[in-house]
Amino acid sequence: MASDDLRPAVVVVDGSADAAPPTADVVAVRVSPGADGAVPGPDALALGQQLGVDIPAYLQREKARGEAGEITAMPVLPAAPKGPKTVLLVGVGDASARSLRKAGAAVVRRARDARTVATTVAVDADALAFRAFVEAVLLASYSYSLKTSSKPSPLRKVTVVYAGDADAVDRATATARAVRLARDLINTPSMEKTPAWLAERAVRYGERAGLDVVVRDEQALAAEGFGGILGVGGGSSRPPRFIEMSYRPRGARGHVVLVGKGITFDSGGLSLKTSDGMVTMKTDMAGGAAVIATMTALGELGVKTRVTGLIPAAENMPSGSATRPGDVLTHYGGRTVEVLNTDAEGRLVLADGLAYAAKNLRPDVMVDLATLTGAASLGLGRVHGALFSTDESLADHLLTAAETAGEQLWRMPLVEDYRDALDSDIADLQNIGNPHKHYSGGAISAALFLREFTGGMPWAHLDIAGPARSDKDEGEITKGGTGYGVRLLLRWLEQAAPV
Repeated sequence: MASDDLRPAVVVVDGSADAAPPTADVVAVRVSPGADGAVPGPDALALGQQLGVDIPAYLQREKARGEAGEITAMPVLPAAPKGPKTVLLVGVGDASARSLRKAGAAVVRRARDARTVATTVAVDADALAFRAFVEAVLLASYSYSLKTSSKPSPLRKVTVVYAGDADAVDRATATARAVRLARDLINTPSMEKTPAWLAERAVRYGERAGLDVVVRDEQALAAEGFGGILGVGGGSSRPPRFIEMSYRPRGARGHVVLVGKGITFDSGGLSLKTSDGMVTMKTDMAGGAAVIATMTALGELGVKTRVTGLIPAAENMPSGSATRPGDVLTHYGGRTVEVLNTDAEGRLVLADGLAYAAKNLRPDVMVDLATLTGAASLGLGRVHGALFSTDESLADHLLTAAETAGEQLWRMPLVEDYRDALDSDIADLQNIGNPHKHYSGGAISAALFLREFTGGMPWAHLDIAGPARSDKDEGEITKGGTGYGVRLLLRWLEQAAPV
């Protein structure tokens, strides 16, 4: 089977663990760690016999170790015109999902200049590990470029030999397609990516996936009292939107609401960022992109839970109509917030989304995703997302899903002693912690602020400011928007009722 809109297309063929792969420009076979170096698998030995090459001797000469993702390339003499041009001896480590994810990414990166690849690297993996391998192949091959001189990779087809249930490749393809959609949305420059543009993309892809999509424009937002979204978007000539995507499968078990921050560009508003600080701010809607992309894959993956995706979208710009430090916004539901820093805008739009969900949708659980605070990445680095939650079961399920999906997530505390730093003298809350309280922990204060709008429902907040964007290609991650959060949300929704 093959996806008709992903390149390269992944084709799965039945095969056995002791057979050489089919012919292709590049053939990849597995090797494992041994006491004295890399040990070839039966597929590698079969290929060596076919080509007349002593692969164990070659591995020993190259000092291969068989570690996950290690590639030992072996050029093939042109004496066999119908054979492969290159053989890749691919380390699989312990053959776990984590190791095969590394191996899959390494194969496709090394073979990017070929047209076809055939591999037996994951031939006898379990379903989870095989899915990880295929996802890595499809994600590591992603690219985004607007250069007039850029040329797409010639890689068109990856034939994967597998002895197990090929349903795993369908799930991997659906997941990878969603992640790649999120990356496309994130990487689009903000001169094109207005809140209206993001809403139009949500409608296009949502309706294609069989979802109901409702978009509120600035008039509807004003009429219904979405003061946070309007306040953040008031400084831009390109008005805000509130996107609601609904997935209602027959016999749905429970209801989950996902809320994604959709700031299509963040200048900081009147609390202006530095020039360097703005460079990556086209990616400040990564949480919203993750929610849109996740919603589009639910039907294909057979998720049984009702899911609603909410994306408050706005552009945070400075102008004569922008929110000023010291202004007070009235959020959906009536709670007032004194804005002391207009660059703490993500929590203002999310507050409207969470309050709307709590009042009107009454879900079993709510999860929000946002590139919310630099403090989260200072504490955890650029790989881990920060997880805050009011519900132990929900937190455990999300951590397990993240581990399975290959996205790193770390539980952080909701420190009650920090809550009084959000008290305002003139409003119900202020949008940043009072520095005179001598508290640090900006990510914790932001999470505590959001909690105020959840109506006491089970809730989790994912601060993805670190892992939502990458400065380099590494593993299955590509430079730019990473689509972080899509894989872990889909694993969670596939595997569990909303608990």
